[in-house]
Amino acid sequence: MRVLHTSDWHVGRTFHGRDLLEDQEAVLSGLADLVTGERVDVVVIAGDLYDRAVPSGEAVETCVRVLSRIREAGARIVITPGNHDSAARVGAFAEFAAAGGLHLRTRIARLHEPVLLDDEHGPVAFYGIPYLEPDPAKHVLQSSAAEVPGATERLESRGHTAVLTEAMNRIRADLATRTARSVVLAHAFVTGGDPSESERSIAVGGVEQVPGSVFDGVDYVALGHLHGPQVLAEHLRYSGSPLAYSFSEAAQRKSVWLVDLDADGLAGVEPRPLPVPRALATVEGRLGDLLTAPEHAELEDCYLSATLTDEVRPLEAMRRLQERFPHAVHLEWKPAGGRATAPLRYAEVVRGRDDQALTRGFVADCRGDEPNESERALLDEALRAVDVAEVRR
Repeated sequence: MRVLHTSDWHVGRTFHGRDLLEDQEAVLSGLADLVTGERVDVVVIAGDLYDRAVPSGEAVETCVRVLSRIREAGARIVITPGNHDSAARVGAFAEFAAAGGLHLRTRIARLHEPVLLDDEHGPVAFYGIPYLEPDPAKHVLQSSAAEVPGATERLESRGHTAVLTEAMNRIRADLATRTARSVVLAHAFVTGGDPSESERSIAVGGVEQVPGSVFDGVDYVALGHLHGPQVLAEHLRYSGSPLAYSFSEAAQRKSVWLVDLDADGLAGVEPRPLPVPRALATVEGRLGDLLTAPEHAELEDCYLSATLTDEVRPLEAMRRLQERFPHAVHLEWKPAGGRATAPLRYAEVVRGRDDQALTRGFVADCRGDEPNESERALLDEALRAVDVAEVRR
């Protein structure tokens, strides 16, 4: 059996205010071509199908179109929700969807019940562990703990490790009753993984990581949550997100894993790169240089994060930057040589200064340069208008 491991689609996400639905649909629809070209039997999505618990109508429509194309290409689909998803919404109509080859594994109480899919070697058991928020998940698991030997004692511990350990114990117990190869989908932060800036923290009590040994005893674990593709062990991998969702991911090569299972279990795993609708880039320098330097021409079609080093904060910097770089989305001002960083108490700053000095000082502090003559006149006129308003009140 050939499995395509994906995760963290985050359909409906924006990038510094830019809508990404068109880019997301372009990349994710390409998975259908991979299904056809690589003869993929099953596509798994290990959490964060959507970016919000209540996705927009447009995000849902996009997701339906993508999943339909994958299904039409011949692959069955297994999905489990992540920390961005609403498990109840993702799992709606699960029984009906399964009849059409879309398997939604969203219920904690049933995480030990696999989707059984057959190939020429027999069944493969796909177990979906939805994202387990420790306290709510523990409550659900404790409701049946008496039926599972040792569960009550294991669930006395706190945090992600306790609930994931119990989830995997139940999966291994079910697997022991079957003659089947196994794939587990899980949305978690496993120790050794390398995070980026675009994941939402799942820390509880300061501890969000779980050891990889929790997932021992199965043929392959398709992990979701971290957005960079990475290998923690041969059978334990993150596919990462299909698009970059922060500038910390600019150097990542987005991909999915092509997983082969033979009669004995895991036979091999290979990456398959994904297209990049628009590259990410960062640049630093004086605004005037950025707007004229020919070596920056290759950045004009990128999502751009710019750091300006002008000694004085440039006026309308983003508007001017976007005249050359229309996809500039993030801007910082860090003047060359730095600025005074000695802490000042508010009372010390304002002591002995009148309103005129304070307003002029505020402009100078924000912009890095004293206001010019016309700006001083404008500030003085504003102060006079305030004084008149106070008299009339």
